[in-house]
Amino acid sequence: MKTVSDIDQYIAGFPEETQALLQQMRAAIRKIVPEAGEKIGYGIPTFTLNGNLVHFAGYKHHIGFYPGASGIKAFEKELSVYKNSKGAVQFPLDHPLPISLINKIVKFRVKESLAKNAARHTAAPGDLFASLSAPARRALESKGITTIQRLSKFSEAAILALHGMGKSSLPKLRNALKEKGLSFKAE
Repeated sequence: MKTVSDIDQYIAGFPEETQALLQQMRAAIRKIVPEAGEKIGYGIPTFTLNGNLVHFAGYKHHIGFYPGASGIKAFEKELSVYKNSKGAVQFPLDHPLPISLINKIVKFRVKESLAKNAARHTAAPGDLFASLSAPARRALESKGITTIQRLSKFSEAAILALHGMGKSSLPKLRNALKEKGLSFKAE
């Protein structure tokens, strides 16, 4: 299939019978999560809510639905009648789409997305690195820097040299150190 820029264009590239199923899938998802964004991601229709939520796609013999590994795992018993893998399920074109099951999976993914987003924006008390980007947190963790005291054993230059650490993290780290009466190691 050629590259497309939106979901309407994507769906229009299929035979009428497949288009109807793709539109049905799209409408079911949109009904559950009207606030979700739509885009073409990985070359297929994608709904977004704090990141990718679910994807779907048309094929010669099936409609692919991609709710991620957690969506498949949570509904593995119900999905066992369909060909599926870790993060995908195939709904045959010659059968009606299981809209009620799709609805349950989408609702599950919405709850999961909202919980993940809330956790991302709610720092645990004492989580001094919560305001840092994920790459910056991983950079610190890779060096075993999980406490403010451990951070004070490193110079600014050493911290900045860590893969994933950006300059915007330094003022946050300086402030965290200052609040505890500490500072970066002198260079």
